[in-house]
Amino acid sequence: MVTDVDQEFQRAKLRVEELRSQIAYHDYRYYVLTQPEVSDAEYDDLMRELRALEERHPQLITPDSPTQRVGERPVEAFGIVEHSVPLLSLGNAFNEEELLAWHRRATNLAERENFDMVCEPKIDGLAVALEYREGQFAVGSTRGDGQRGENITQNLRTIHSIPLRIKGKAGKLPARFEVRGEVFMTKAGFERMNEERAERGEPLFANPRNSAAGAVRQLDPRISAERPLDISIYALGWAEGGQAPTSHWKTLQWLSELGFKVNPDIARYKRIDDVWDHCRQWVEKREALDYEIDGIVVKIDDLRLHESLGVVGREPRWAVAFKFPPTQRTTKLLDIRVNVGRTGSINPYAVLEPVNIGGVTVKMATLHNEEDIKRKGIRIGDTVIVQRAGEVIPQVVGPVVSKRTGKERRFSPPRTCPACKTKVVRPEGEVMRYCPNPACPAQAFRLLTHFVSRGAMDIDGVGEQLSQSLLEAGLVQNPAELYFLNIADLLKLERMAEKSAQNVLDAIETSRGRPLSRVLFALGIRHVGSETAALLAQHFGSMEALEQAGAEEMEAVPTIGPVVARSVHDYFRDKTNRRLIKKLRRGGVRMESEAPPSREGPLSGQSFVITGSLAAFSRDEAEARITSLGGETSSSVTKSTTHLVAGEKPGSKLEKARRYEAEILSDDEFMALLRRHGAAAPSWRSLRKFYASEKH
Repeated sequence: MVTDVDQEFQRAKLRVEELRSQIAYHDYRYYVLTQPEVSDAEYDDLMRELRALEERHPQLITPDSPTQRVGERPVEAFGIVEHSVPLLSLGNAFNEEELLAWHRRATNLAERENFDMVCEPKIDGLAVALEYREGQFAVGSTRGDGQRGENITQNLRTIHSIPLRIKGKAGKLPARFEVRGEVFMTKAGFERMNEERAERGEPLFANPRNSAAGAVRQLDPRISAERPLDISIYALGWAEGGQAPTSHWKTLQWLSELGFKVNPDIARYKRIDDVWDHCRQWVEKREALDYEIDGIVVKIDDLRLHESLGVVGREPRWAVAFKFPPTQRTTKLLDIRVNVGRTGSINPYAVLEPVNIGGVTVKMATLHNEEDIKRKGIRIGDTVIVQRAGEVIPQVVGPVVSKRTGKERRFSPPRTCPACKTKVVRPEGEVMRYCPNPACPAQAFRLLTHFVSRGAMDIDGVGEQLSQSLLEAGLVQNPAELYFLNIADLLKLERMAEKSAQNVLDAIETSRGRPLSRVLFALGIRHVGSETAALLAQHFGSMEALEQAGAEEMEAVPTIGPVVARSVHDYFRDKTNRRLIKKLRRGGVRMESEAPPSREGPLSGQSFVITGSLAAFSRDEAEARITSLGGETSSSVTKSTTHLVAGEKPGSKLEKARRYEAEILSDDEFMALLRRHGAAAPSWRSLRKFYASEKH
């Protein structure tokens, strides 16, 4: 028997579905098409009615309801989302020559020239990925490091131009798919928000880009909902089931038809000259937009070419970002000061009269080194040109000589370290001055903060403030002493509770198992970045082998030059450094690499040397392909060398290889060899394995 209650519930259910459909339609008209059909008051009436029905019948509330765009309460922390297909970064082109060079490389690798290219404004916002399941928005995440991002689903639900549900034709809409886009804030919305904050006496935000990024990373979705955020969808990340277009241009049209907001200022061209004209025109036209763009993204349209061209490092070969010239302003150089780096380097920096550049107030800028100051002719008191491009640290380009008054003065580099007053030294052939005192407190602080940083030992919870406290309390004098701390030590520090202390100890314990490459990078050896550390770890296999190696052995490692080799060799000859490593070993820090898996392949038993410049690959990339096929690589020609790959300007190795009767391969012959064995470029399927591997 059907009761009055049942009938009322069914009527409410039908009305709720009708209201959601109407609101979704009006959201699309207002936020995507910017062509509203109803007034704000009429829209508010629809929302009020929907909320009232859902309050009376909570069982009707669903995650994709418009009322759920604003979270009911703050989430406690962000979760982590593993990207099924990595979100790649783009290579940059800063002028016509570099854009043409990208096109030339792509045509050579694709072995064809007749492909279309799509140009899209490069919005200066925050890249996000949106996953839909059965047409419903399920998970939203930040780009993060390309492999893993933060789960910001609840915050993204507050952005009205993101559809919560997609309706497609049966059988044609993928069961699961991901779209990628850029969250941003319009200039008008940013100004309006700052005006409102000023009226309330709250601090103003610096620029639209940072404001948008900060808004979607709020722990409370209600704060995100108050910010004027928008999104532009620029790609289909992946799809499972259903039908998807085979070209990027058609994909954008398809996404637009599904209800996603796609930038209307996209264009498609066949000739690279037309692409360049398009980019050049937007340098001026960008000022007319109501949102910030910092360049034009150029993508090859044919999606099948994306897979065959693959990527280099973390950058796809099928796309490039033409970056607009950096924003420049003039201001007064008030002073030149110095700080001390982790290796003891004395680093000069500019103190500026505050100036707004691209929406950011700049008070300091890098001056690189003493030689750079001399070369540019910069003097204290000068009016200088300062530039800032994207997230790059502001830098002083040069002085405006015509505005000099005669009161300007030249910079005199310090003769002693500003932190410990030790006499500084300048090694022969180097542009930097250094503090040679290993006990310098500034060096100790910089080294400790570097050691615990994310790219090094990644000890969560030990930031600059705690590092400084540990040093000042005498609990730690060098990074190795972290591994001998106990909870009683940490509780001696101000504002350190027992739970926080235990979290720090747990993070230190976890870091003991970091790979040898991370340990080497964490040591802060001069000239040794993360890539060089990985090469050394892979080549020598253990810290002990590195300690015993000579400079010539280190120089034999591919891409390791004499300056780096000498720096590493000198580091391990120093008694203080050897004591540090000994203590790290006693502290349980990993000192050996995992044995690399033996490789068998079509090039097994063959030894390759690469000389000169290759058109399609860097030397590292070429060597990686050789080893992936089972071959060996070396930086010097010996009797065991079987092949020499001779690129442009091969040098003396070519003659030596001929004397040893090694087979000489031209650039084209080397590419043909790789193609024959399927290693000319990684596919998207192998790319996922590459990003998931430990070596990456």
